Amino acid sequence: MYERKIPVDLDCPLRLTMSLIDSKWKSCILDELRHRPLRPSELHKLFPEATPRVLDIQLKELVEDGLVSKTIFPELPPRSEYAITPLGQTLIPIIDAMIAWGNRNADLFERKYGKKEEKGQ
Repeated sequence: MYERKIPVDLDCPLRLTMSLIDSKWKSCILDELRHRPLRPSELHKLFPEATPRVLDIQLKELVEDGLVSKTIFPELPPRSEYAITPLGQTLIPIIDAMIAWGNRNADLFERKYGKKEEKGQ
C-alpha cells in the first residue's frame, strides 16, 4: 500500500477531504457508483485509459476509507461488486459541484487542451 511521504495535516479539513479523493480516478469511480453497484470488469471498461492495477489500488483505498463497499459473492466462479457507501454518498455534492464548474468553464479547457473531437470523425 502507498505510504505518504508527507503526513496529512489533521488541522485542515480541505486537505483531509482531498486526501480521500486526491487521485486521478477516485472521484470518477464514486461518480459511476452513485448510480448502481458495479463489478470490477465494468469499472475497467468505463475507464479504459486507467491501468487495471491503478484502478484496483484506488478501489482498495476507497474500501479502506469507508467510501465504497466490496461484496464478494460465494459462487463459482466467484464475483465481486463495488457499491458506494452512505459516507461516500456525502461526497457526491462535491463531485457534482466539480462537474458543474467544469461545464461552466469548458472554454478554459478548450484553450488549454484544444477542442474535443467529435465521435465518428
